[in-house]
Amino acid sequence: QAWFCLLLCVPWGSSCPPSCQCTERAGAKAVLCSSQHLEEIPKDIPKDAVFLKLDANSITRIPSNAFRHLSHLEELEAAFKGVAAGLRTLDLSGNRIRSVPKEALLALNAKLRLANNPWHCECALQEVLWEAQLDPDSAQDITCHTAPREEYVGKPLLQVLDAGVNFCSVHQRTTDVAMFITMFGWFTMVIVYVICYVRHNREDTYKHVGYQKSLPSTQDHAETTSTAL
Repeated sequence: QAWFCLLLCVPWGSSCPPSCQCTERAGAKAVLCSSQHLEEIPKDIPKDAVFLKLDANSITRIPSNAFRHLSHLEELEAAFKGVAAGLRTLDLSGNRIRSVPKEALLALNAKLRLANNPWHCECALQEVLWEAQLDPDSAQDITCHTAPREEYVGKPLLQVLDAGVNFCSVHQRTTDVAMFITMFGWFTMVIVYVICYVRHNREDTYKHVGYQKSLPSTQDHAETTSTAL
């Protein structure tokens, strides 16, 4: 009975994920889940957690609502929708993340750590690098695991960008080419339609003129009638 009462008396927000260690830092709860071979975000993180560390795991996906219930977070490694506005640090380093929603990152005021992930170098990641508040040391270690061109693979993103590469302009050119091809296709269809329409009308005109020529004229009819008289 005493144990059952104890379970009822302990608030749900004070539980700790099995793979993590929960401690107190200056009166604030810290949930430490670093290097635990996690493949997803723990679902039972205490609601009163202020600090959360999930670096050096095997996390490949970050659900957009993973931290909706954590209103006290100030420092974490994870995803972002519904996170408190007071967030100071977002540590995504040392996982297996290939991409993240740039809108979520750029909306944060937190300092970002993105190093040592198998990033796909693209326009979104470039914009994060340019516009977000990245930790300087972390920015140096963002490497292209995959990229639109093989020559960029294995190189630091900063080095690729310093060489004059612009992934956003490549994306824009691709979009522009697609729009140009679409517009050219429509223009060609209109031209073909106009040509067919003109040819059809010309043929009808020729037929009509030929038919009129084949009919006896009024003058010939009058002369035939006069001769008969």
